[in-house]
Parts: sequence; structure tokens; C-alpha cells
Amino acid sequence: MLERSSGDRGREVVDAVYRTESRRVLATLVRLLGDFDLAEEALHDAFTAALERWPADGVPANPRAWLVSAGRFKAVDAIRRRARFDRASAALAATLETVTSPESGPQEELEDDRLRLVFTCCHPALSKDAQIALTLREVCGLTTEEIGRAFLTDPRTIAQRIVRAKGKIRDARIPYQVPSRVELADRLDAVLHVIYLVFNEGYSASSGDTLTRHDLSAEAIRLGRLLVELLREPEAIGLLALMLLHESRRSARTSDSGELILLADQDRSQWDGQLIADGAARLEEALASRRVGPYTLQAAIAGVHANAATADDTDWRVIVALYDVLARIDPSPVVQLNRAAAVSMRDGPAAGLTLVDELLATGELDDYYLAHSARADLCRRLGRTDEARASYRRALALTRQAPERRFLERRLAECHADTTA
Repeated sequence: MLERSSGDRGREVVDAVYRTESRRVLATLVRLLGDFDLAEEALHDAFTAALERWPADGVPANPRAWLVSAGRFKAVDAIRRRARFDRASAALAATLETVTSPESGPQEELEDDRLRLVFTCCHPALSKDAQIALTLREVCGLTTEEIGRAFLTDPRTIAQRIVRAKGKIRDARIPYQVPSRVELADRLDAVLHVIYLVFNEGYSASSGDTLTRHDLSAEAIRLGRLLVELLREPEAIGLLALMLLHESRRSARTSDSGELILLADQDRSQWDGQLIADGAARLEEALASRRVGPYTLQAAIAGVHANAATADDTDWRVIVALYDVLARIDPSPVVQLNRAAAVSMRDGPAAGLTLVDELLATGELDDYYLAHSARADLCRRLGRTDEARASYRRALALTRQAPERRFLERRLAECHADTTA
């Protein structure tokens, strides 16, 4: 067997650091350089330098600080080259040379850079769609294709939103900072929505070979904790509770071979008791405020599942009641779909199917594979095999995640076996 070269090992190390640190490095570079495009170019240059240096010199003790410094110096060099033609560039290069090196800066400042970047991306001068798309791209590193799937929107539209949002931030000189408490209310909803979408992408990836992306869900929880430390707003606490309670089930959601395991079939002894306890305490704090919003309600639903020793012990009456309240304050099609699934568990699959069919008739969930998967499951439970197969096929056509595809294919094969038996 041929041994891997030091260059191959070096590339693997750099790739690993890129996966875990690149968005933090970018956030700090945005703070230091004050420009998204310049920071992205500096990020690319820093990792190129790491590929050249680390295999020979070794990985530095603090890779993130090394990359930030390398990126900043590369940016200064690039600006100097432009300075021959642009006096403003010369002034900017001189300013950047005096910026304190990241290695000597306070660690909490580096840790908070991504939270500052989230608030910058969620400035009220930007449209809500642009706020969320920009944050998911720049803070979390999702591709435009992944964001498009999360929004059920064409990736080209997402790319245009991101370009326009960057231009608006640049032209309006939107500051890179956490807003004052007076300004916070205007920005909080978008920030919570972004963190929620990031967690969802990590908890159930929109595409790929694995069901989850732990790096994204861990980052969303980290941002959620930072936000709660910044302000004790009930909905921020409720969102953190929701993420912790969902995250507690991660290890039970897939088999050793990576196959999807439904909630009802999960080994609950694998659920993380510490995360459940932390989430339950956060939920109690959010509920105590008596200003209950959609994230707190969803956390309460997750709490009912967490308190059930077995799937049969789940109190579906309470869950449906919570969805009734949630549907009034957040009447989205996805909330209604989740409520229909809960109704099917309380009142039977026929009742749930009626609600799902009403939702699909509106056309709003045509491209949402979970709606067709839910319909297929309800038809299967009712013995309406031909309809179940048609809905499973429709769900398969919309699914881009390998474990979910394999699960749907198994269900479809079971329906075929039932027909031919």
C-alpha cells in the first residue's frame, strides 16, 4: 500500500479546518476589513497560503488566528497594489496596517464576530428574504442551492438577493455591530429565523449522503446561546429550548449504517438526557414570561415528546392543542401539515388525510416532499396502496437526501409487495 504524501495529509488538515473554522474566519475578516467581497477574497487567499505553508511548517497552534492574520495581510497587499490608482485604497491599506492583530485581541471578541455578522446581515434596511439568504450564505456557508431548497426558491433568485444585499450594506455603510437594545426589536425576528433555518439544515440536511450536518446544528445552538446571553428575550430562550430538545434525539435518528429511523421507532435510551434537561429548563423559563411565541410553542411540543417514555405514551391531545395555538399565531402550510400529522395520531389516519388533502389542494406544498410523504404514509395506513405508491413516487422525485430516498424506496417496495401478495 502506498503511503499518503505529506502534501495529501496537509490538504486533509486544511480541508478539516476549512469545514470547522472558515465561517468564523470570514466573520472576523468582515469586521477587520469592513467589506464582504474583500473579506471573501482574503479568506480564499488565507486558505491558499495554508495549503502552501502548513504541510512544510506544521499546523499553527491557533489555526483560526493564523488564517485571520494571513487573510488580513493578503488584503493589505491587494489594496496596496490598487493604491497606485486609487487614493482611497491607499488610505484603507494604511488603516488596516494599524489594526490590532487577532492573536492579541480578546477571545470573546473573536467568538462574538459571527453574532455581529448575523445582526449586520439582518439589518432592517434589507428585505427579510435578503436578510435570511445573506446570513445563511455568509455566516453559515450554505450554498445558494441549499438555501434555495430551504426557501423552495430558485437558486438564481437567491444569488441575486445576496448580491443586492451586499451592495445595500456597502452603499448604506451599515455598521458591523450588535445593535443597541432600542434597535434590537426590529432585528430579532430575522435573527431568530436565520438561526432556526440553520439548525433545521443541520438537523435534517436538505441534500447529501447523510441525514444530518452536526456542524450546522452545533453552530446554530452556539449562536442561540450567545443570543440568550445577550438578551433574555422569551422567544430567543424558546428557540434555544427547541433546538436543544430536538438535538437530544440526534444519535437515535439513524442506524449504525446511516438509515433513517422514525420518531416512533427510536430507541429513547439513546436520547441525550443532559440536553433534554437543559432544554426543559429553558422552556420553563420562556413559558414563565407568559409572552409565548411560535418557537416556544414548538419547544413545548418537543417537550411533550421528550417526556414520553415510549411512543405509545405520547399525549397527542396536548400536542394537537399546542398546534392549534401555533396555527393561529403562525398559520403557515408547514405548521398546518405538522398539525395534520398530529391529528392523525389522535383521531386516526382518515382524519389526518382529509387535512393533508386540503393543504395539497391549495398548491402551496406541491414541491414540499414531506407533504407527499405524509400523504403516502396515511394512505398506506388506510390500505389505499395505489394512492400511497403514487405519493411515495412524488416524494421521491422531490427528495435530494440519500437516507430519506432509501427510506421512501423501502416504503414504496413494501407497497408493491402488498399489492402482489
